[in-house]
Amino acid sequence: MEITEVRISFRNEEKLKAFASITFDDCFVVRGLKVINGSQGYFVSMPSRKRRDGTYQDIAHPINNEMRKRIEDKVLDAFENELNKMQSGQGSINKHQSNAEEDDFDVEEEAPEGAQ
Repeated sequence: MEITEVRISFRNEEKLKAFASITFDDCFVVRGLKVINGSQGYFVSMPSRKRRDGTYQDIAHPINNEMRKRIEDKVLDAFENELNKMQSGQGSINKHQSNAEEDDFDVEEEAPEGAQ
């Protein structure tokens, strides 16, 4: 399974820096991944919902560390490339418009277990 597209939608918040959508094999999209500025740098958080007890549950996530690393590497590379384009004047913060469903996802404060 290959990641064939990554889309970045920037946010100007303290911790949440962007939403990302990834496409697998040009036929399956996962939206709502988040690029978070954590205490040890940027990391990717999987789409999640906040439970009634205040904890977070991933909606979609890789089941092994190899795939988690592949996803995180692709998303962070795309994030940095778009950020560089924006800073050099070649891109726009609105390049990829926000999707309403991305705004439904909550932001986790720290990296989930197994990340980084």
